Amino acid sequence: MRRRVTAILAAASLGTAGLTFAPVPAFAGQPHEIAGSHPAWAAPANRVSTTDTAQRVSFRVYLNMRDQAGAEAAARSITTPGTATFHKYLTTDQVRQRYAPAASSVAEVRSWLKGAGFTLGAVPANNLYVPASGTVAQAQRAFGVTLGQYRVRGTTLRGADRNFQIPANLAAIVSSVNGVNGTLNMTKPTHIGNEASRPAAAATAPATGTQPGDVPPGPGFRNSGPCSDFWAQKLDTTDPAYGGGFANPLPYATCGYTPGQLRDAYGISALTAAGIDGRGTTVAIVDAFASPLLYADASHYAQLNDPSHPLQASQFSEIVFPPNPVLEPPDQCDAAGWYTEQVLDVEAVHAMAPGANILYVGGSDCLDDSIDAALNEIVANNRAQIVSNSYGNLGEDIPAAEVQAFTSIVVQAALEGIGIYFSSGDSGDEVINLGFPSADFSASSPWVTAVGGTSVGIDATGHRVVETGWESGRSNLVGGVYTPGPPGRYTSGSGGGTSVLFGEPFYQLGVVPDALAAQNHTGSARGRVVPDISMVGDPNTGMLIGQTQTFPDGVYYDQFRIGGTSLSSPLFAGYAAVADQLVHVRHGFINPALYLIASHTGAIRDVTHTTGAVARVDFVNGVDASNGLRRSVRTFDFTGLTIHTTSGYDNVTGLGTPAGTLLLLLM
Repeated sequence: MRRRVTAILAAASLGTAGLTFAPVPAFAGQPHEIAGSHPAWAAPANRVSTTDTAQRVSFRVYLNMRDQAGAEAAARSITTPGTATFHKYLTTDQVRQRYAPAASSVAEVRSWLKGAGFTLGAVPANNLYVPASGTVAQAQRAFGVTLGQYRVRGTTLRGADRNFQIPANLAAIVSSVNGVNGTLNMTKPTHIGNEASRPAAAATAPATGTQPGDVPPGPGFRNSGPCSDFWAQKLDTTDPAYGGGFANPLPYATCGYTPGQLRDAYGISALTAAGIDGRGTTVAIVDAFASPLLYADASHYAQLNDPSHPLQASQFSEIVFPPNPVLEPPDQCDAAGWYTEQVLDVEAVHAMAPGANILYVGGSDCLDDSIDAALNEIVANNRAQIVSNSYGNLGEDIPAAEVQAFTSIVVQAALEGIGIYFSSGDSGDEVINLGFPSADFSASSPWVTAVGGTSVGIDATGHRVVETGWESGRSNLVGGVYTPGPPGRYTSGSGGGTSVLFGEPFYQLGVVPDALAAQNHTGSARGRVVPDISMVGDPNTGMLIGQTQTFPDGVYYDQFRIGGTSLSSPLFAGYAAVADQLVHVRHGFINPALYLIASHTGAIRDVTHTTGAVARVDFVNGVDASNGLRRSVRTFDFTGLTIHTTSGYDNVTGLGTPAGTLLLLLM
């Protein structure tokens, strides 16, 4: 799924005769300017009005770590096999004492903000930021800016007319001010599985102040069939041959793999049957908001599809941040759409690690900063060994303040032995959205494990008989003709590519091909390449999930197939939980070990290009045949992108997929 890129807000005019005046800052002496805190779009030509000075704003002042370079060096040593400190993780207290912002720094920032009239919130345990809220008038005075309304890309945003200013004595302490900003768009989930078959969610938002849990479940969706219980169980002998070198007849898409099939396919069924099922570990899941039916749906799903592995109430817990009353109503972030992501994440983790504890942490809203705060809650308090995150930005056009704040969180996670997993994205190389190739942040961070997606055929015996990169093409069958012809029009796929934000990390040297590391760069520059590892993600070979939805005849539970790297990440997180239990070690940040394993063992299965496709039939209205059926072909590993599935490391599937239990032992 995606989260929006935040923007620090723009400027307004005050005064007469065409002159503008910034308010007098609430500090004496020469102020310090926070570079890059004034967005380029906040130009006079875009200004449409001033901002109501009584309007409320909510923000966070982020603090620099005491020794960022030292923390990163220690994290590298702790996570690299063969070093003296490998897997000798620091406690949360040790991280705070050595690297976190000092209590005295927090006190200085709080004192300044309190003196400026702001209402202060609770500081997290690792002192990463100081939350505050107040009026526009207070923000203008405190930061030495004027806030106005600017027309940007069809919407109106509040914004600052210049870089923020802070007292000079805070220059070495404060890294950024995040949240005094409008948004170019809202974060909405983009798990894949019901595109072009499900009606859009209602655009209307509930009244301001409505709790996210009050938002009703989204529109219902179900798969029509025919579909297969396992790979090639049913063949399409009715429709014309697809041609283009594809098989004839084509297999119908699966109805959605069940937990047992997925455990079989990745070689861990015998372990889970013997009680090596992730017990004793905690997997945290981060999303926005929280469905009031999350546990009920997930436990009901397990009862129906995996009855020998129920999801016990004692295994599930939640931390949900209260909605921010200063920000937008929850449904403008498509709260109901996030409900689907939440059940997908919980059900996928439990499918692979049915004994693991699951901690769900819901952000207060869909802003980048708020979801980072939810992630930081886990890391600052060491609440889990593994974290799965199925969200990401569209590309890497990210403010430096956001990148720095996020990096501080994930480096601390590495120091503490917490593995951070991110979906690599669901739009391939992003050319379809951006017009140019790009990796997606946060998956592109060198301190997280980016999980890509594959197309997988699991046969009647539980073996992977088809496996290739997930990049889907689509041809609709209309009047006996497939349009467009093979391999169809690109729709979605595993995110991948070379970062322009981050240089090549040490663990990719000598493994990632030079040509990939140098993509999108000039001269000798080399970048971090995504993804690292993969699991099934293709929605046409996806997982069956269950959720309460709003159907024309009522609100009730039903099941449907879904995919995306939003599926791949929690599946691998569950796999990692089994590994933690099996060898009695917190594996933490696994990338340095993964790249060594791939180079010297057969524990990771190389994924190569395979020509393949499935036939698919969908309800036009997403729920029943009353409006007819839509027939199509969905092809595997579409080749018309700038990223490709190849032998060895590639930028669609990374190193490959788990070969079975050997990777569990070697991670």
